Amino acid sequence: MRKNLLIYFALIAMFGLGIYSVLALGSRFVVGEPLLSHSGAHSGVNSSSAPLLEPTQTAPNSPATEQPGKFQQPLSLLLLQVIVIIAAARGLGILFTRLGQPAVIGEMLAGILLGPSLLGWLAPRAEAFLFPSNSLGALQLLSQIGVILFMFIVGMELNVQSLRHSAHAVVLISHAGILAPFMLGTALSLFLYRSLAPPEVSFLAFALFMGIAMSITAFPVLARIIEQRGLTGSPLGNFAVACAAVGDATAWCLLAVVLAIAQAQGLGRAAMTIGLAIAFTVVMLFLVRPRLPQIVAGFSGDASRQTGLMAGVLVFAFASALFTETIGIHALFGAFLAGVVLPPQETLGAPIKERLETFSTVFLLPLFFAFTGLRTQIGLLNDWQSWLLCACIVIVAIAGKLGGTSLAARSTGMSWHDSLSIGALMNTRGLMELIALNIGYDLGILSAEVFAMMVIMALATTIMAGPILSLLDSRERRKAPGRAEKGMTAEKTGI
Repeated sequence: MRKNLLIYFALIAMFGLGIYSVLALGSRFVVGEPLLSHSGAHSGVNSSSAPLLEPTQTAPNSPATEQPGKFQQPLSLLLLQVIVIIAAARGLGILFTRLGQPAVIGEMLAGILLGPSLLGWLAPRAEAFLFPSNSLGALQLLSQIGVILFMFIVGMELNVQSLRHSAHAVVLISHAGILAPFMLGTALSLFLYRSLAPPEVSFLAFALFMGIAMSITAFPVLARIIEQRGLTGSPLGNFAVACAAVGDATAWCLLAVVLAIAQAQGLGRAAMTIGLAIAFTVVMLFLVRPRLPQIVAGFSGDASRQTGLMAGVLVFAFASALFTETIGIHALFGAFLAGVVLPPQETLGAPIKERLETFSTVFLLPLFFAFTGLRTQIGLLNDWQSWLLCACIVIVAIAGKLGGTSLAARSTGMSWHDSLSIGALMNTRGLMELIALNIGYDLGILSAEVFAMMVIMALATTIMAGPILSLLDSRERRKAPGRAEKGMTAEKTGI
């Protein structure tokens, strides 16, 4: 334990010094100075209100903007969009499941294919007919509701009590998997800021957001991969889930701090936002959480009371989301915390989760993927320099997350097979990365070109998890038959 503590504090000191040095070096950059974009990607740089117009902008009098017919009425068009999106997401989700990948990868890809990257390229009139720019507001609002419900469910799945008993190795590995990519992400910002950052964004905001975006793990996707590979309940599976839970909770807290700094105008405003967020968290965990079981107990009984309980839970989740949105962080954090403070699943969470999960994942989340795809303009990467930068982002993301996590796991005495397996699992970004990227894009921290590159990175790191695990297991079987699939020994997990 003492060895792990020394390694942990050494990592904090080393990476903390590295991040501080990068931010100090980047502070020389002047906000709003002329950009050096090599491809003119900033001709449509987004702001908090502009992104909705980018994916399908056309000339005001072009045929694509005409809206004759019943399908161009707001409700009819929205229903048509929902039908197309859910059908495409479900179809590709099934296809990727048969290929041994999580269905969420197919759903993410379906959103991109429906946007300007493919449909808009092959059939621009069809894309403009299905997704005219003036219709995207309703689609965005529905997708945001879906993501809020999803984060509420993720919060319900986070077992705070079990995290308290997790071993020191879990904290060391999960935090190494945050610090390493965070530092590399901020360092990469030194090369991206002048040419790719929006002109009014400070280097501090851009670098911090790039760092935290590199650090996020898709906890739900990781759990689904573990389930599909039959590792649920195994020492390796349990350890990876614990690392992902601790890492996700830490990363989302850091993202809240980064957003508070990025949105605030001055340190005083940032300090007030962070202070309100901390106060809200304390109230939720130590005042609201202990009293919720008594409140829930009063709703036990007939069906009408259960319906009232469901309504109360939704009001609680949305009210929490509204509060964090109002204080300047993001609605997702309030929804996530509302899920965390609910009573354990066996008393309340399980029936609520069962009711909400199907609706949000089957109906609302595909809308979020589609909306993300509509604003992902892969066509902006139109020269070899852009693709080289995109490849650098992917390599840095893999080196930071997979490399940092694997080396930290190895330092605790795990085998290379188990260390690399945990690194591959923690390297998945998936949906959680898309949520963070959309936050940064809405706030104008990310340009359209960086947004597209980061979406590609999220897809690449998620897709590669399964093949890496298969390769590691294959090599392990050749070396020691019967060892693979069982994972690490319980003595080394520390759980």
